[in-house]
Amino acid sequence: QVQLVESGGGLVQAGDSLRLSCAASGRIFSINNMGWYRQAPGKERELVATITHSGSANFADFVKGRLTITRDNTKNTVYLQIDSLKPEDTAVYFCNAEIASITSPGGARVYWGQGTQVTVSS
Repeated sequence: QVQLVESGGGLVQAGDSLRLSCAASGRIFSINNMGWYRQAPGKERELVATITHSGSANFADFVKGRLTITRDNTKNTVYLQIDSLKPEDTAVYFCNAEIASITSPGGARVYWGQGTQVTVSS
């Protein structure tokens, strides 16, 4: 089995910074793209940022300049640093990853974490 576990969410004040982590574990053969999405109450889940295995990143326009996405391939972990947090950043943040398991090395599929709540107070 493969699973993703996020951590690092919580209640913060506007202007603060936060670093989220997402670790993949299980019978992993390889991990391709990893990414972060978020879902605010009453809204659709939206892309925040993605990062390739080699470290190339892509960001949503609404977070450009405030966000850093990195990954540690030795730890199968992706990180999301958000600076200058705003109340509108309040959401559940989910990570996902395209993972090939040991039992199916040629058949990568997308896995999702359970999400971590980020609440930004004004």
